[in-house]
Amino acid sequence: MLPTERFLTFIQQQQLYNTDKKVLLAVSGGRDSVLMVKLFNAASLSFGIAHCNFGLRGSESEGDEVFVRELALEMGVSFFSVRFDTQKYATDRKVSIQMAARDLRYHWLEKIREENDFEAIALAHHASDVTETILLNLTRGTGIAGMHGIKVKRNNLIRPMLFLKREEVDEIVGSETIVYREDSSNLSAKYARNKIRLEVIPKLKELNPALDETFEKNSRRFGQLEEFLNIQVSGLRNGLFKKLPEGLIEIELQKLKELQPLELLLFELFKPFNFSEAVLADLVGTWRGEPGKVYESTSHLIVLDRNKLILEERLCKESEEVIWHCDRRQLEYLGRQYTSETVGSENLSIERSREKAFFDENLLQYPLKLRLWEEGDYFYPFGMKGKKKLSDYLREMKVPLTQKGKIPLLVNGNGDILWVIGYRTDERYKVGPQTKKISIFKQI
Repeated sequence: MLPTERFLTFIQQQQLYNTDKKVLLAVSGGRDSVLMVKLFNAASLSFGIAHCNFGLRGSESEGDEVFVRELALEMGVSFFSVRFDTQKYATDRKVSIQMAARDLRYHWLEKIREENDFEAIALAHHASDVTETILLNLTRGTGIAGMHGIKVKRNNLIRPMLFLKREEVDEIVGSETIVYREDSSNLSAKYARNKIRLEVIPKLKELNPALDETFEKNSRRFGQLEEFLNIQVSGLRNGLFKKLPEGLIEIELQKLKELQPLELLLFELFKPFNFSEAVLADLVGTWRGEPGKVYESTSHLIVLDRNKLILEERLCKESEEVIWHCDRRQLEYLGRQYTSETVGSENLSIERSREKAFFDENLLQYPLKLRLWEEGDYFYPFGMKGKKKLSDYLREMKVPLTQKGKIPLLVNGNGDILWVIGYRTDERYKVGPQTKKISIFKQI
């Protein structure tokens, strides 16, 4: 008999979702996800079915998709499916097949959820998966977050099957003669999770037959500990991280050095900004060094600036360069508007302005380019003799370390810097006695 009452009670106790709404079920065709479909149907809950074909097992993958489509037809519910080139995705991004499949799956499921007004996405993890996940995290190295394993609810993801252990799932599927698809890869010990499930957990259960119950209790304790730590760290972060104009954050270095335990708190403080333990260890090892050292994450930068750190968001790579064709009179770059016009030189008064630049139109080689400052850049500052490295010029102008990487440049088609925008133009392209037409560029 299906444990429908336990199922509904678990959903209500955990407040997983509003059961008057419809839910998208992620269904592989395996025993866990098929049992989840049967439970939702038996409980008369509204749902749709989504299936990902990762194309990794040839005819098996094709058979799974056909099976799940027929299951949806049998249940009389909407069906969504997608096929991924998982191997290519993993190769292009240099990630494991498992990570590639996970990324592809969750992004697509969320897209389907939003487009079709589903309340949540239901995944068929059960209690024994929590045990496996915690053990897997421990073998790879983990913080507190990895010790609570799989959460029953996270954002739009819900796991209504966590009230069941693997043995219970097997018993129900057998007694109810539920038809499902067996994934042959689940029987292979070459995958880390399978090795833990097939070889490690049976040995641990010889020591503790109630292993899943023990791990479930531990998971709850660590989940509560993580919640407590997050509250404490959030308060600490609010006190240490001072917000500056232009989205910058200033952190007093001495106060960071006084934190105890330093390694734990430093990692938790900077976790929202995606800094790894290795980068933060490098920061601790060198924060008595020369100002100007930069520490990077995938999304942010930390700049060591004497007695403080400056935290800033990295600029998006897609925004680092735009092309300016000769027929363009206006474009946008990094949130600022730029305009251009060409006028005759007769009776034109050249004004000094940080927001305007004047050039001999005949010397420009289109297309021009707007980009950010790069190491090795140089130009010939207007009114000065000879060339100067841009890094030296910016230092002399006392440009803050955190701003140097954000200064836009207008670059000629031959690669010469025409204008360090907001600072100075290049001597070689100035308006002179022989100039007939003047190109005027303006930052708005």
